[in-house]
Amino acid sequence: MRSHYGGEGIPPRIAVRYVVFAIVSTLANFAIQAAVVKIYPSQSLAPSMLAGTAAGFGLKYFLDKRWIFFDRYESHGDELLKIVLYGLFSVVTTIIFWGFEIVFWIVWRTDVAKYAGGAIGLAIGYVSKFALDRKFVFKLEGA
Repeated sequence: MRSHYGGEGIPPRIAVRYVVFAIVSTLANFAIQAAVVKIYPSQSLAPSMLAGTAAGFGLKYFLDKRWIFFDRYESHGDELLKIVLYGLFSVVTTIIFWGFEIVFWIVWRTDVAKYAGGAIGLAIGYVSKFALDRKFVFKLEGA
């Protein structure tokens, strides 16, 4: 697959777009978490974290595929493989994200701390994930 930005580095417009998409998917994640907590109050963080993560995953995959990696649909099998790989690499992002979110919650026990930890974890995870997706999921030339 021909890269739109292969060996020459990442153009600023792509980097800005990636950051904006990360922020948008993070906000979607947090909005879904807040909605789940309102609808289903629980002492456990799991329901809201799982729902938020699922929403963030779906949105981020669509945005990355179309507007970061300029990937086109080729076949059901090819798309399934990409989603599986994207999902596996998302586990890295999720572990980092949940780790920071849980630690911040345990230490400070406030929603602000929980979301701050989540934001830090997602930022670290997204930087790592970009490199993995570029090289292994969307297989950009020169990655």
